[in-house]
Amino acid sequence: MKAFVVKNYGKKKELTLREVSKPRLRENEVMVEIYSAGLNQLDTKILSGEFKMILPYKTPFTLGHDLAGIVIETGSKVTKFKIGDEVYARPSDHHIGTFAEYLAVEVKDLALKPKNLSMEEAAGVPLVSLTAWQALVEIGKVKKGQKVFIQAGSGGVGVVAIQLAKYLGATVATTAGKASFQMLRELGADVLIDYKTQDFEAILKDYDLVLNSQDNNTLQKSLNVVKSGGKIISISGPPTPAFALEIGASWIIRTVLSILSSGVRRKAKRKAVDYQFLFMKSSGKQLEQITKLIEDGHIKTVIEKVYPFSQTNEAMRHVASERAKGKIVVKIK
Repeated sequence: MKAFVVKNYGKKKELTLREVSKPRLRENEVMVEIYSAGLNQLDTKILSGEFKMILPYKTPFTLGHDLAGIVIETGSKVTKFKIGDEVYARPSDHHIGTFAEYLAVEVKDLALKPKNLSMEEAAGVPLVSLTAWQALVEIGKVKKGQKVFIQAGSGGVGVVAIQLAKYLGATVATTAGKASFQMLRELGADVLIDYKTQDFEAILKDYDLVLNSQDNNTLQKSLNVVKSGGKIISISGPPTPAFALEIGASWIIRTVLSILSSGVRRKAKRKAVDYQFLFMKSSGKQLEQITKLIEDGHIKTVIEKVYPFSQTNEAMRHVASERAKGKIVVKIK
């Protein structure tokens, strides 16, 4: 089968299109013929080598974390899915590889595709929607009447998080360029801040939760808009010692991550703010709940551009530019 693989890590490296062996199917997996794959910042960070400490993949390996496709074969212990099912997933770490024609996916990571979405639309959903769900529902426990600040509202995670926070009953503030304001209002954003001309630190006050996806400077400023007892959940770092323990990292990596996050953890503690680093986990069960919200019209997808499979490197550059509004997807079939 054809697949885009990482031959070597590096900030200026590109993926290589290769003929590789079709995956072997295990008893608790299904073979998915991939129709479309979503791209994420995580893909660009892995290719650059930025995440080698957390995800030490041995090269060469096939990249890609989101898929939508059709089940063409099932493992001997699989009863939940059948051949012909239209499915989508964010395969679990160390089982990735969606920039390919086929992938064997564990049943626990898989869900039936929303009936009202095309393959291209569905491929852009899993990673960003699971990130938003785990931040706002699982960790944040957002309740009606709370105030939530979601950074970079027009990005992949931001688009879903705004809609999910509104569904949960929160007042939502976000940052974006003015060109995205109309779209974000339609998605439910209440307070819109132009990141080019306005300082959110001067506008927002006493927020219950911040979903941080930007740099360390933005994270430090976010500590000043959260009320005492509130939460900051960061998907861009720095990772914490608790996260290092969770992934079973070595004592060296635990020490490094402890040092990297010590400043923000100290400042958060002084302000009685709960700081947590979120590295989303795959979950077919959570995807099933997200599917219901999509099919009921509570969450809409925003796809900026669909590239042909042959232009996956161009799509990667588009994602790396951090200017995409919504999701970037490659069409494989």
